[in-house]
Amino acid sequence: MGRCPTLETDRLLLRPFVELDVDAYTALLQTPEVRASLHLPDDIGREQAWTGIAQWLGQWELRGTGQWALEEKATGAFVGRAGMHWPERPGWPGIEIGWALHPDQWGKGYATEAGAAAVDYAFAHHDADALYSVILPENTASQAVARRLGFTPWEERVLLHFPEMPHVIWRLLRADRGRQHA
Repeated sequence: MGRCPTLETDRLLLRPFVELDVDAYTALLQTPEVRASLHLPDDIGREQAWTGIAQWLGQWELRGTGQWALEEKATGAFVGRAGMHWPERPGWPGIEIGWALHPDQWGKGYATEAGAAAVDYAFAHHDADALYSVILPENTASQAVARRLGFTPWEERVLLHFPEMPHVIWRLLRADRGRQHA
């Protein structure tokens, strides 16, 4: 498939993760807000952050999907991650568009900006009729981003890897994306 490409938006650089991102990514994952929205354990640490980065880079190699490290172009600051997720997991709907930003960066439109770039990239490079976003029902901020990107709630599903509660599966059809940009 290939290595993670680098993309640019107006304000962000979407680039491959590098080893130097581990501490900043760990800090993001350790914030109470991100732990709550992703249902991460309180003791998540550097090892899990490093493993997550390695998994994103590996997914790029195997499937041409993965998450980008998000860097603010004006400052060079690491602000989060966004991109595609297509795991080998029973019950997974397809290519997911997702994001996780440090709470200090919330409300700036970065998730929507990066999410739009990920949607465009996914439809340009994958033969998918639809993209998905898997969001917990209480995560209203991510639901708002999904809505801005043109996703609509499609179904509620309990995922085998997370049986504690159902997720809402949001969907964006390729045909609908074309109408949005017409």
